[in-house]
Amino acid sequence: EDARKGTWLEPGRTLDYYLLKSGDMLEYRKKQRPLRVKMMDGAIKTVMVDDSLSVDELVKTVCTRIGVSNYEEYSMIYEEEEEEDRKKMMEKDKEHKIRDAKRMEQLRKKWHTDDELHWLNHDKSLREQGIDETVVLTLRKKYFFSDQNVDRNDPVQLNLLYVQARDAILQGSHPVTLEESNQFAALQAQIHFGNYDPGKSKTTYTDIKDFLPKEYQRKGVEKRILQDYSKLTGLTELNAKFRYIQLSRSLKTYGVSFFLVKEKMKGKNKLVPRLLGVTRESVMRVDEKTKEVLKTWPLTTVRRWAASPNSFTLDFGDYSESYYSVQTTEGETISQLIAGYIDIILKKKKATDRQLPEMDTEASMFEDSVSPGRSTTLQYMEGSGAHGQQ
Repeated sequence: EDARKGTWLEPGRTLDYYLLKSGDMLEYRKKQRPLRVKMMDGAIKTVMVDDSLSVDELVKTVCTRIGVSNYEEYSMIYEEEEEEDRKKMMEKDKEHKIRDAKRMEQLRKKWHTDDELHWLNHDKSLREQGIDETVVLTLRKKYFFSDQNVDRNDPVQLNLLYVQARDAILQGSHPVTLEESNQFAALQAQIHFGNYDPGKSKTTYTDIKDFLPKEYQRKGVEKRILQDYSKLTGLTELNAKFRYIQLSRSLKTYGVSFFLVKEKMKGKNKLVPRLLGVTRESVMRVDEKTKEVLKTWPLTTVRRWAASPNSFTLDFGDYSESYYSVQTTEGETISQLIAGYIDIILKKKKATDRQLPEMDTEASMFEDSVSPGRSTTLQYMEGSGAHGQQ
């Protein structure tokens, strides 16, 4: 077993509860310890935390310290060496007999899907997940639910959103046109350099093409970026970041978490790569080459879902004629993401109901755990009364 992993014993529990027997080793140590958390802009903050708390509670603590109110939309990831990631991915592919593992790996690298991110389990403590004092965790937005409310009055969260959106665009997670990429590059230049100064030497803006996705980094592109950049004179850094986020939100892929999966071809006994997208409103089938949306299922039509070690299945009840099942090793991660969005939806609705007790129309959403397979039933109903069906 991993020597870094362990479980904190609760004072009110007996040793028998933890199935401890004679000869087992216990370690006596402090609960309080420093946690190093990296922001998306690279800044590292050290926070004293209770190591016995769940990750969910730690995320709330960290977000509160840095001034982020909607902590339920954030989570933390840990980074592994690229070679170790590659070996693990290849091993997973080998285990499930995926012949074109190399092609799948190339697609993952191209789109930087959420398969690459090692999200921490919110229900467990850091110790239970093998995260010791030497590990630096990264705070990252996981659920894009209320970020449209973030504006210049919330500079901390605005900066976090800007950096995450910028990185996603430059890495290719969000496909953009050449014209859009020039607009993003000009705004990034305004944020990075301040007002355009024609009197500065050309070498000052030599690397400005690095503000573009790789496919657009060609000779002569700097001239167009500088033209757009010069029009932004007078725009403050905060306003430039806000405008960058506004432009990002107009992208079709903004706020979508993508997973590279395999689905069965219609009428054929063959599996082909596909992107499965999850947003606060829907689940989507997306073309793995162009990121064009092929089919959308509103989240409110999902009746239940089930995750296994090598598959993920969605049941849309009467909304769809059949189940949608894909081959993936990230079924549990997808399941947690959907459940997380539903949890946020239910919490927001509960808060709204408390504020508006009298309404002519009622909207209700029900979630019900079903065994086996950790399935979940979800139903949305609108009308004078709400009725759940299983």
